[in-house]
Amino acid sequence: MRLRTVISSERERERDYRAEVQLIHYNHELYTNYTEAAKSPNGLVIVSIFMKISETSNSFLNRMLNRDTITRITYKNDAYLLSGLNIEEVYPETSSFITYEGSMTIPPCFETATWILMNKPIYVTKMQMHSMRLLSQNQPSQIFLSMSDNVRPVQPLNNRCIRTNINFSMQGKDCPNNRAQKLQYRVNEWLLK
Repeated sequence: MRLRTVISSERERERDYRAEVQLIHYNHELYTNYTEAAKSPNGLVIVSIFMKISETSNSFLNRMLNRDTITRITYKNDAYLLSGLNIEEVYPETSSFITYEGSMTIPPCFETATWILMNKPIYVTKMQMHSMRLLSQNQPSQIFLSMSDNVRPVQPLNNRCIRTNINFSMQGKDCPNNRAQKLQYRVNEWLLK
């Protein structure tokens, strides 16, 4: 699991996302390991889950971000075995998503990833977000580089096709203005970060 955080100003609106969890999977039917898959067509699937600040939090992250665990994984390549975690608990309560073919967010940014962006966020407390920002992207021998400083700039569209299973014609509580929406095919730049 890769955690990507977003630097935010205090004047952000409530709907803005403060971080992103990236669950990176490789195609084990075509490739023998992650390194080979990352360089190859149809090599990776990355599930992206956005995070919002809330009074309540995600049960999976509660276990992962407790003081005993978080202090053991401060630097890049630190590892600590947590047993009894259920990865399903990290997912938001939705089956809706947006998907597109794109690149990895870490160098060398190969164009080998299928992205799946979940339609709803998960929630973390301010204290949990603070704990994540105390993690370093670097190894102990290098200068500390916070997890909050790792946002990749927006990339060119390169004629990507965006697909979704979201039904925009349905009315309901998920629609911000509670009226039927026309299908829109314009791509938002923020999707391609």
